[in-house]
Amino acid sequence: MIKDSSHKDDASARTVTHRLRFVDSVRGLLLILMVLYHLCYDLHFIAGQDLSFFVPPFTLMWRLSVSAGFLFIAGMMCHLSRSNVRRAAKYGIVALFIWIITTLAAVDTPINFGIIYCMAASTLIYVLLKKLNIVPKGWLWALVFLVAYLALQGLSVRHVWAFGLNIKLPDALYATEYLNWLGFMGESFRSSDYYPILPHSFMFLAGAALMETIKEHPRIMEYLSNHSCKPLEMIGHLSLLIYVIHQPLIMGVLMLLGLV
Repeated sequence: MIKDSSHKDDASARTVTHRLRFVDSVRGLLLILMVLYHLCYDLHFIAGQDLSFFVPPFTLMWRLSVSAGFLFIAGMMCHLSRSNVRRAAKYGIVALFIWIITTLAAVDTPINFGIIYCMAASTLIYVLLKKLNIVPKGWLWALVFLVAYLALQGLSVRHVWAFGLNIKLPDALYATEYLNWLGFMGESFRSSDYYPILPHSFMFLAGAALMETIKEHPRIMEYLSNHSCKPLEMIGHLSLLIYVIHQPLIMGVLMLLGLV
């Protein structure tokens, strides 16, 4: 994965490859935090265990920080993908699979428009921007997308926060179920994992915009490529597989323990 540079005299000549090992390590840490969050969720809401610490705003900050990290990294990785169309298709198939399984299992509310769906949709948005040659680039655009992501956090409850103002959005936007995918959540819509395009694709695009600049700096790329925490890197490299199997494994263990 990373070419051996031990025989080169100049350490700075180390080869940057298609994997960013440091980023994989960060993703591995996020995966551990995600699994712990879902373990606590299942224990509290499904198994009925009293977890006094698992309450807002702590749970909200925990969930959003992990999901934002995943989306940001997914945006960065667009630049290293051999085919973002295939990448989006893979995400889309996994998202569909998760929806079918969670609907049939009926253990909790099915996952509609979850984070894997958001990654699929965001990747296609990036592909479209690339085709049009209007991919946002640089620190400033990354900051703009981050502000937009934060400003639209209240979209599901019909509010936008901008320049210190709390703006209520028209009820007509939420009168239909056909805009759930976009972020205007209808009254009857339910999902145990909801990450629509707005606002979450902005975090994805922030990662993509920042990476457009980072990839032009060889020293930063060399560092990201050749520094890692091995155990976390291994976990991060299997992120999609772990995401798919971790909930069934958690539920299986809880059932064996007689908690569900």
